[in-house]
Amino acid sequence: QVQLVESGGGLVQPGGSLRLSCAASGSIFRFNTMAWYRQAPGKQRELVARITNTGSPYYVDSVKGRFTISRDIGKNSVYLQMNSLKSEDTAVYSCFLLSNGRDYWGQGTQVTVSS
Repeated sequence: QVQLVESGGGLVQPGGSLRLSCAASGSIFRFNTMAWYRQAPGKQRELVARITNTGSPYYVDSVKGRFTISRDIGKNSVYLQMNSLKSEDTAVYSCFLLSNGRDYWGQGTQVTVSS
C-alpha cells in the first residue's frame, strides 16, 4: 500500500514563501512521476508542477518563475518551494504520485496567502 504524507502548508503574507514536502512510502515503482496539484474554493483542481525521474519539470504558467519543484528519488520525496506568493495561490495543495500505472494522492495541505 502506498501512502503520501504532506507537510509545510500554512498562512503566509503576500510576497512570502513556503516549502511543501511530500514523502511517499510503500511499494513504489522505481520510474515514476510526482506532482503537486491545488484546488481553490469554487474552482477545479489544477496541476501546479510535475517532475519525472529524469528531473524534467513542468509548471503551470501562473507559477513559472515563482515556484520550484524538486525531488529526492532515494527518499521518494517531492518538494515545492513557493516564493513571491500571491492571494490567488490560496488553495489546498495535494501531492500526486504516478507509479506503475496507478495514481496516488496525499491528503492535502492548506496554503493561505493573506495579509
